[in-house]
Amino acid sequence: MPLTIQLREKTTIPVEVDSIRMETVRTQSADQVRATLIQNGNRQVELGEFFDVSGSATDDEVIIWEGDCSHVKLIGTHLASGTIRVEGHAGMHLGAEMTGGEITVTGDVGDWAGAEMHGGRIRIYGDAGHLVGAAYRGGSRGMTGGEILIDGSAGNEIGHSMRRGLIVVGGCSGDAPGVGMIAGSILLLGKGGIRPGPGMKRGTILFADAATAPEILPAFHSAGVTRQPVFLQLFWKHLAACGFKVPADLTAAAWQRHIGDFLELGKGEILIRSDLN
Repeated sequence: MPLTIQLREKTTIPVEVDSIRMETVRTQSADQVRATLIQNGNRQVELGEFFDVSGSATDDEVIIWEGDCSHVKLIGTHLASGTIRVEGHAGMHLGAEMTGGEITVTGDVGDWAGAEMHGGRIRIYGDAGHLVGAAYRGGSRGMTGGEILIDGSAGNEIGHSMRRGLIVVGGCSGDAPGVGMIAGSILLLGKGGIRPGPGMKRGTILFADAATAPEILPAFHSAGVTRQPVFLQLFWKHLAACGFKVPADLTAAAWQRHIGDFLELGKGEILIRSDLN
């Protein structure tokens, strides 16, 4: 039976639960987990003050968070192995700096999901906030590995300063995706925001909805049309295997390629679907 942590009543003051770590709770009883100190505003309290705890993560390395956890921050931070399921909403910093394992969320998540993550997978079935997979302010690198799959929409500055990894957004996306991007891939399947890729050095940003794709910044140059790039075919197959919904016609699509940012290295690329124009 997995370790189940159920929020009794939604709190308006944020709760920070980065002390609930898989490597610790898998050796603890439910009572010991319940006694773990967490941060609630400017005070430390036991987890049991807000949550009911049952089960154990000893056998299967599974933690389930239940209830509206939209004000519960840092779920799954530094996760290295095992599985975390959030059956509802989750707050800011979900999966921040995780190195392995998998986190799934049935609802929406706050800002900084997967911030500076290094490995593993985050699957969000709802919407995400701003700065998905981004570097923290003052940091030099965002996510350096792993993947973040978002069925819904996401906010601004997706993949800020990301170094490696994959981010996929099925719905709408906000402004400045890939700002300061060092490498990696960002696939945006819905309506896109403005100013993609400012300051990007390498990597790929893709807009699958040609009708709503943004205007490309002047620091990028057109590099013609490319058809069925091999790496995209691999991505589509991988996403299908993950159960992520991808329009079937994308596998045969053509893409207008823009390279830049020439104010930086000029080795990044922005791909915009062109076969429907």
